Amino acid sequence: MSAGTVFGVDHSLSGQSWRWRGDLMPGDGLDGHSPDDLLHQLFRARGAQPEDFDRLKTPTLRDWLPDPSCFTDMDAATARIVQAIARQERIVVYGDYDVDGATSAAVLINYLKWAGVPAGYYIPDRLLEGYGPSAEALVALKGRGAELVITVDCGTQGFAALAAARQAGLDVIVVDHHKAATALPEALALINPNRLDETGPAAAHGHLAAVGLAFLLAVSLNRALRSAGHFASRPEPVLTRLLDLVALGTVADVAPLTGLNRAYVAQGLKVMRQRRNIGLAALLDVAGVTRPPLARDLGFALGPRVNAGGRVGAADLGVRLLTTDDPAEAAQIAQELNRLNDDRKAIEAEVTEAALALAHKQEDSPITVVAGAGWHPGVIGIVAARLKERLHRPALVIAIGEDGIAKGSGRSLAGVDLGAAVLAAADHGLLMAGGGHAMAAGVTLDAERISELSSFLAARLLVDVGAATAVRRLSCDAALAPRALDLRLHEALEVAGPYGQGWPAPRLASGPWRAVETRVVGENHLRIILAGADGARIKAIAFRQAETPLGAALSGAGQRFFHVAGRLTRDDWGSQPQAQLEIEDAAFC
Repeated sequence: MSAGTVFGVDHSLSGQSWRWRGDLMPGDGLDGHSPDDLLHQLFRARGAQPEDFDRLKTPTLRDWLPDPSCFTDMDAATARIVQAIARQERIVVYGDYDVDGATSAAVLINYLKWAGVPAGYYIPDRLLEGYGPSAEALVALKGRGAELVITVDCGTQGFAALAAARQAGLDVIVVDHHKAATALPEALALINPNRLDETGPAAAHGHLAAVGLAFLLAVSLNRALRSAGHFASRPEPVLTRLLDLVALGTVADVAPLTGLNRAYVAQGLKVMRQRRNIGLAALLDVAGVTRPPLARDLGFALGPRVNAGGRVGAADLGVRLLTTDDPAEAAQIAQELNRLNDDRKAIEAEVTEAALALAHKQEDSPITVVAGAGWHPGVIGIVAARLKERLHRPALVIAIGEDGIAKGSGRSLAGVDLGAAVLAAADHGLLMAGGGHAMAAGVTLDAERISELSSFLAARLLVDVGAATAVRRLSCDAALAPRALDLRLHEALEVAGPYGQGWPAPRLASGPWRAVETRVVGENHLRIILAGADGARIKAIAFRQAETPLGAALSGAGQRFFHVAGRLTRDDWGSQPQAQLEIEDAAFC
């Protein structure tokens, strides 16, 4: 038994050591008397400083929103848009086909519409055009009368496309958050906190998703239009009405819920509960979310459905849904996205099975790189995430087209910067295109160079992956008796939310328990009724664990007692809400 372990668990049923999050045992640094001790413990374990505790409990834009002008090129971009509005030039928003791209485009389109300025949009087809702005599309937009294009969630690596746009006389503003190289494309303005020449307060906002930056552009634009007298004869848009879209894009893009992002999501959930965005209301309906939405609903219920359009359907369905004012159209699009999401699940399962079979042949590599001809490019990012979760190392899944061009999507571990590695591979001439951020990246390359890329990434990431996986540890926030797990505890923990990437939901270790009932439900999930040694009972579920060693051990535990680690949630199914435990790991006593 090692010092600092939770319940003395050095090697759990999934091979993990249970440790206190941040190596901070409950009570460390606390006076033991404040009613906020539990919240302070959660804040400290997530790296927060005591001076920020008050504004973390109730994150607001007033406390966290920076002056948009601190971002390089923000004022230049704003001035050009104001000029385009004054001249009644045609403005087109060019978005990516994922949730961040769709919500970023919708934020700007809706804001401009409320300001009395119609704006068009263009969403590239994932299969036919790929990621980012293309020279052909931009030149075509110019030919159809566009005089200003605003790219969102793409453009930082669009050197050739933006050069072609400039030659055609088309002004382009880039609003993006992906990693930048030393050189920047020929844009009229490039707003990106991750550009290497960004300094000052803006550089501290590299964790924002593109939708968060689009909102800051809307704030800047609103300020400029007000000064120009634009709202003298029309109502000024209510900017906070855009926050539901900002929250959705932020969570779905797995952006860290720290700093400004916490305020975006906390306030955005409040706006979403009002159901003012007709498209989001329709999507909540088809997803079966009838209670007030939570942050997890954005990532697991809404996000995948919006993504489904870009992955396996029409790329512009998400933007259409999020900008429509027609309830009938919203309902129709939401139903179509729901159907496409079901199709996506079937395709994803097939590709995941094939990818796992190949991945098991690479057990000694620090990164899994698998490729297959005929794999649907729309699901490779999800499959990469599944492989990363299953194999506990970064994964890059590549779909090889009939033309010999391979397109891949990767997901990484905390502490392993995959985006930087992909940019390095591009600098070495291994890629036709590539980019991303620390936790996710995309590549396009000649299929014959996949093996070279795999070797390059393995060498590049060897040390970082080794450090990230040296000790498989499960970070816990509290160790509790079974009777402590109830709805009152859940409500107390929710005050420290919203939770997500970079601000994880509290993981509770609890026990001793035994399983009095186990059964497989849904898609390989294990439903368990737990009985505590102290007489308590609780419903529990272990997602996607029915056929894993952990699931087999729990199903066959019999009368043996064990400790569990997981997250306490609220189950609203049935007539009365109940506490439910989502089991992530277990260890026999």
